[in-house]
Amino acid sequence: MKIKNIQLKSIEARRYSKLNERPQKIRIDHNSNITNMQDEKKGETLIDFQYTASYGPVGVIKIEGSLVYIGEDANKISKEWRNTRKMPDQIASQFHTAVMHACVPEAVGIAKDLALPPPIPLPQVKLGGPQPTKMGQDGPEVA
Repeated sequence: MKIKNIQLKSIEARRYSKLNERPQKIRIDHNSNITNMQDEKKGETLIDFQYTASYGPVGVIKIEGSLVYIGEDANKISKEWRNTRKMPDQIASQFHTAVMHACVPEAVGIAKDLALPPPIPLPQVKLGGPQPTKMGQDGPEVA
């Protein structure tokens, strides 16, 4: 299986609340949907998708795009999806991962422009005090 030619077609972003009306906590929900599949040629399917980062009553970011799936089973998966709106979990996982990898970095920049929190958790840096050590969590050992 190979995914290529990820293209973004439209971006819609909106902030609903004013900047000085900041709620204490904002829940950010991510969603990606496949909106259409059509066979391009044997072993190649064009997939349209939509990614949404919802900030509840504060705002929303929507991105639409497409990608090309190449594989021996591409036409079979496309036909199954058009009939049932379902596909094998492993294939769906790869599609949605590709969509997230393409859209989340774009959404981070858009969120900054609208003064919304980034749609990804930022790392927390804690200084001072003893740090608990966990086996295998410190990274690779270099000699």
